[in-house]
Amino acid sequence: RRPPATFPKSFLWGTATSAYQVEGAVNEDGRGPSIWDRFAHMPGTISDQSNGDTATDHYRLYKEDIQLMKALGAKAYRFSIAWPRVFPQGSGAPNPKGLDFYNRLVDELLANGIQPYATLYHWDLPQALQDRFGGWTSRDTSKAFADYAAHVTARLSDRVKHFFTINECSRLVHLGHEYGADAPGLKLSPSDVKQVRHNVALGHGLAVQ
Repeated sequence: RRPPATFPKSFLWGTATSAYQVEGAVNEDGRGPSIWDRFAHMPGTISDQSNGDTATDHYRLYKEDIQLMKALGAKAYRFSIAWPRVFPQGSGAPNPKGLDFYNRLVDELLANGIQPYATLYHWDLPQALQDRFGGWTSRDTSKAFADYAAHVTARLSDRVKHFFTINECSRLVHLGHEYGADAPGLKLSPSDVKQVRHNVALGHGLAVQ
């Protein structure tokens, strides 16, 4: 018989969320709308008509949520940063109150012995960029993402040592832009889908640089 599988001592057990799925507070402290805000409110897009307006209210209950993580023994928390909370228009002037939330979240995690793992993009593109450029169909969105990433990492990397750029690129490209099942709900031609894939990869590369 094989011996039971073991994990290395350095392995971190943790939990993971995404901003739109848990934060709620979609109109609080200057946050702008995202493509998921619009998509979730369009008739016929969500089978049970649910949306992230309140979600699990993590924006207000993050301290209690962190205590639940601690009670579970979690040593890491993978969360995402809502781009429209930090840049309501996607680019231009940042919203200080938006990043303040993530500063508080990171400090509370570290105070409770939980390592923060931040994802910069978990599909909640600022609606302003979708309206202005066509979202990920345009290289302008790739550049805006890089600028947003630079702004966030410059202010959090003194405490956050692990950043992810873009969550599940394939899903956001195909379900969001080819099949119309995810925000922004587009059904583009094969050549346009390839352009979206290129721009997402470009955004990742520019953000890393």
